[in-house]
Amino acid sequence: MKRFLGKATAALVLAVVAIAAPAAAQFRNKIADEPANCRAGGPAVNVRISGITPAKGILRVQLYRGTEADWLKTGRWLNRIEVPVHGTSETVCMPVPGKGTYAIAVRHDVNGNGKTDLRADGGGMSNNPSISILNLGKPSYKQTAFAVADGVKSISIQMRYF
Repeated sequence: MKRFLGKATAALVLAVVAIAAPAAAQFRNKIADEPANCRAGGPAVNVRISGITPAKGILRVQLYRGTEADWLKTGRWLNRIEVPVHGTSETVCMPVPGKGTYAIAVRHDVNGNGKTDLRADGGGMSNNPSISILNLGKPSYKQTAFAVADGVKSISIQMRYF
């Protein structure tokens, strides 16, 4: 039963992150990863993503306002960074507009085809919320939201797979 729930949980995370991925015409602000933004003191979020497997493909990291109105809604993300995967962990510097409450969703497109392949691709979210098959739907914005003050906020996201 535990193994089944693990696979079901991973599939649910992937489905939620895939729903949040808008079509190219709806991009808000697709930006490059600029580690210098974090070294310069922000405002930014230094996102450490671990548990990436396999070490190939593309990571899509999306920043949302930490509100119910925006969290994982199509086209409501603020910034998106896409980076190639080079190892089992990656770090991305995500700029933020200023002080406030935000949330981050990550998708690992293993084969880089731009589509969600439930049996291969992975997903993760800020605060690493617990998701179960019994709690269908996406985690609430309250489970994923974090505050950014002046400077750089560091967070860690653990990837989950089917």
